[in-house]
Amino acid sequence: MVSLANRYYKLLSGYSESPSADARALLAYVIKGDPLLIWHDLTEDEEAQMLSLIEKRKTGIPIAYLTGEKEFMGLPFYVNEHTLIPRPDTETIVETIIEENPFEKPIITDLCTGTGCIGISLAHFIKDATVTLWDISPEAVEVAEKNILRHNLSDRVTVQQGDVLKDNYPLSDIIVSNPPYIADHIADTLEVSRFEPHLALKGGTDGLDFYMAMIPKAFLSLNEGGMLAFEIGYDQGNAVKELMEEYFTNVKIKKDYADNDRMVYGYKSLELSEK
Repeated sequence: MVSLANRYYKLLSGYSESPSADARALLAYVIKGDPLLIWHDLTEDEEAQMLSLIEKRKTGIPIAYLTGEKEFMGLPFYVNEHTLIPRPDTETIVETIIEENPFEKPIITDLCTGTGCIGISLAHFIKDATVTLWDISPEAVEVAEKNILRHNLSDRVTVQQGDVLKDNYPLSDIIVSNPPYIADHIADTLEVSRFEPHLALKGGTDGLDFYMAMIPKAFLSLNEGGMLAFEIGYDQGNAVKELMEEYFTNVKIKKDYADNDRMVYGYKSLELSEK
């Protein structure tokens, strides 16, 4: 099997930053199992499928879009070209909310949910949580619905189509979002914009449009002591913190495991509610 993996690794070499990992991931997808446990060559149909996937990967299409799946928080999630691909950096948000959650049975809203990976992971690890997922894209809503069913959480997690810039949010204890936050002129120059949905990437001239719109709306929708948590770009920590401090207290910036600013979160206080 090593020689088989090496054969495909060599075909991807020069086209991918991780050709060996890509080859193993595609092999696992084609054979529907662990390639290290298979000790025979691929069938003719499997070989044709594998070569087709390699040619697509050479054009830059992400592995997750080729296999239709990505792991997040140790859980598998369906993905497609209508959703952002879940990334390890975003796990910082889920881990922090689990640690900081002040509610026994939190009511959580996950805005700009995409695959639903944040809200569904929170429901998985916080057993008494109820979660509403929101996204403006009907295609993303379909993917999130599939992921809810995949993790057997339809009794505690629902998804709906909604516009976070216009619609009122559900009354919640915790509101979390990974909104579009890349400045428009920068987004068009990034590799990620070649395949992932622009709707989920572009955050206006300076990347802050969604934060400015969502913070006051989230404040009105949170219960006293409620928590608002955002993913941010690596250089947006102070800017988003200042925006949140107009409405929230004890606002903090949290770094991801690569030591980049990745999250800003704070709490709704009674004093601010009465202003």
